[in-house]
Amino acid sequence: MEITEIIGDALVYPLNNVKSLILYVIIGAITGILGGASLIAMATQVSGNNVVAAGGFGFIGILVMIIGSLLISGYGLDIVKYGIERRDDGPGIDIVRQVLNAIKLIVVSFVYYIIPAIVAWLLFTLLGKGILTLIIVAIMYIVFAFAQFMAVCRLAKYDSLGEALSIGEAIGDISKVGMLKVLITVIAVFIIGFIIAFICALIYNYHNIIGGLLLGIFGVYAIFFYNRAIGLLYSEV
Repeated sequence: MEITEIIGDALVYPLNNVKSLILYVIIGAITGILGGASLIAMATQVSGNNVVAAGGFGFIGILVMIIGSLLISGYGLDIVKYGIERRDDGPGIDIVRQVLNAIKLIVVSFVYYIIPAIVAWLLFTLLGKGILTLIIVAIMYIVFAFAQFMAVCRLAKYDSLGEALSIGEAIGDISKVGMLKVLITVIAVFIIGFIIAFICALIYNYHNIIGGLLLGIFGVYAIFFYNRAIGLLYSEV
């Protein structure tokens, strides 16, 4: 697919799946409201010197936010998968699988960023902070950032941590898609997102309630838009 086709499809995808969009908003709202309420209750109990109750409420609040955040992350990964398969419908909720996939996603991101961090530390230790070392480290971080991008798509496609952590295959996927195409697509997505967010922010300055509502809806829309775009981008691999 051409970049314009990817962006166009990703822009209308959330609007064509309003039910999934609303479902995602509900998940986020429940996570925020229940988690926030529990933490507020914890703070109240602490001020009242009821440490045991505060600890209980705090645990519930943190647990709710962790599970909700993982579910949202796993749901976003499913949108990537649907994009790779070029499905037009929206994913449903599969709590266990999506939470587990979100944990896998955290592992993948950790691995792809800890490796260049360790190598960079070794280079700086052995060679010092010269210009050549800085250039090598910068190039390495760029390559691993692109590889991590591909690894997320591989995790969505194969539903396998092993496939996602196959660094050589992930780096090879960069050339299949095209580094320039990936870069242009991601930049285009962020520019469009920034423009819409800016408009919502302007509305917020004139009317807090309407602006806040639009910003919340846009946040969900942006997640659908971004994940759909990267899924379609990887669909040609």
